[in-house]
Amino acid sequence: MEIKLKSIITCPKCGKSKEETMPTDSCQFFYECEYCGEVLKPLEGDCCVYCSYGSVPCPPVQRQNACC
Repeated sequence: MEIKLKSIITCPKCGKSKEETMPTDSCQFFYECEYCGEVLKPLEGDCCVYCSYGSVPCPPVQRQNACC
């Protein structure tokens, strides 16, 4: 299975999206929207902002490893 490293993260506050490269060996807990300045945090039950707001889950989840 090929691990995808790009994810389109969408801000729930302003609705704008941006493609980002995800870290391969860790989870990203915070993400600041460059459009409105909102600091995103993972939703309850998710390990990182990409699993909550991204088009592709983070690489550790894609590999079905225990995430951070």
